Amino acid sequence: MNSNKLARHKNVQEIARDTMKFLESFIEEGIAEKEIAAAAEKYMKERGINSFWYHGVGAFVFVRERTALSISGREYAPSQAKVEADDLVTVDLSPEIDGFWGDFARTFVVSKGKVVGTESEELGGSPAEFIEGVKTEEILHREFQKMISEGMAFEEAYQRINSLINELDYENLDFKKNLGHSIEKKKDNRIYIEAGSKKIFKDINLFTFEPHIRKKGGKYGFKREDIYYFKNGKINIL
Repeated sequence: MNSNKLARHKNVQEIARDTMKFLESFIEEGIAEKEIAAAAEKYMKERGINSFWYHGVGAFVFVRERTALSISGREYAPSQAKVEADDLVTVDLSPEIDGFWGDFARTFVVSKGKVVGTESEELGGSPAEFIEGVKTEEILHREFQKMISEGMAFEEAYQRINSLINELDYENLDFKKNLGHSIEKKKDNRIYIEAGSKKIFKDINLFTFEPHIRKKGGKYGFKREDIYYFKNGKINIL
């Protein structure tokens, strides 16, 4: 991918990151999924986003036990479920500008009615299961960065990360059981990090890693998504 195209993707992804920062102060006890989704989409449009590449849905928002849901954008609609004083809120953003995508997800931890953060180091005093879930996502991303190479097939990464998820006593919640996908111009052209995929990382310009997991026997889902790419043989976050 040439530097101009990469820069355009970076711009969209930066808007997604800024949207998450905005939501940290917007989300609070009593606000509904529907309100969070509307606010996120409005913020992105004000920053220059002119479409949402995943079935027209700009922000997937789930609270409490609904964080364990994994459904297609064809079926998704934000609910009137409201954030509680101590809660989890997962937001997955799909912004686009003129065919250049962003793709970014985080799980927010809410304590005493306010967001305390999305990173484990910010969560002191939160319920142990919330801290553990966020930490597990961070572990998976660190191990993914250490483990993959340009010559590795998507299938191998899928098998190794799924094994790690199981070893950590979690389960993969994705409704298609994949762990990420290539970034394309058309959503139907995506190639997934899944069983049977022989595609090699070096043949893909940009790709996501987005494990959606739940503690075995638990109620809550956790998600963390970034876009990655290789440059001079080294893995980078967009």
